[in-house]
Amino acid sequence: MNIAIDGPAGAGKSTVAQKVAAQLGYVYIDTGAMYRALAWAALEADLDLADESAVADLLRENRIYLRRNGGSQQVFWNEQDITGLIRTPAVSNAASIVASHGQVRAQMLNLQRQLAAEGNVVMDGRDIGTHVLPDADVKIFLTASITERAKRRLTELTQKGHSATLAELEAEIEARDKRDSEREVAPLRQADDAILVDTTGHSIEEVVEQLLDICKKSGD
Repeated sequence: MNIAIDGPAGAGKSTVAQKVAAQLGYVYIDTGAMYRALAWAALEADLDLADESAVADLLRENRIYLRRNGGSQQVFWNEQDITGLIRTPAVSNAASIVASHGQVRAQMLNLQRQLAAEGNVVMDGRDIGTHVLPDADVKIFLTASITERAKRRLTELTQKGHSATLAELEAEIEARDKRDSEREVAPLRQADDAILVDTTGHSIEEVVEQLLDICKKSGD
């Protein structure tokens, strides 16, 4: 089966999706990392992130691909491993901007559907159940309070040596939620047939078990 996991920034989609995929023996596809890779490249090239044509051309002329490495996933821009470079606040904000462009999303849509064509994938993002894989066998919408998501992001950034405050991250996440939900092309929203899972106050392991149970019931 194909499993679509959507939700806002910081809800734990990537971490949970990786673990669910590993438990099921499925392929994990992190669509957010694909947009982050493009955002990183656009920043490196000093492009105007609002210039849709320039950003779309950048994507068209280069290659993003994902590679499994043991229990983790590596992200490549052409031949460069940029896995450790795309999790900064600057790239996170830039990713939300480049992801709002219709030309960019159309290209990404084709790439993501190609990756999922053989089935047995867990794909996470903002519009997987509503747009990328509308026929997914299981659709889950992960969410959490803004404060909870900001605390998680603060822990992640601190561990990587980046500085930020909880108030700054709450404001960034709230702004990103608004931008992602209000964009014209494939906005962030819960699919009508998706199961809502609120991760506030729950450990990663608890959420993974809940999602595995949902998948099991779907397959019965």
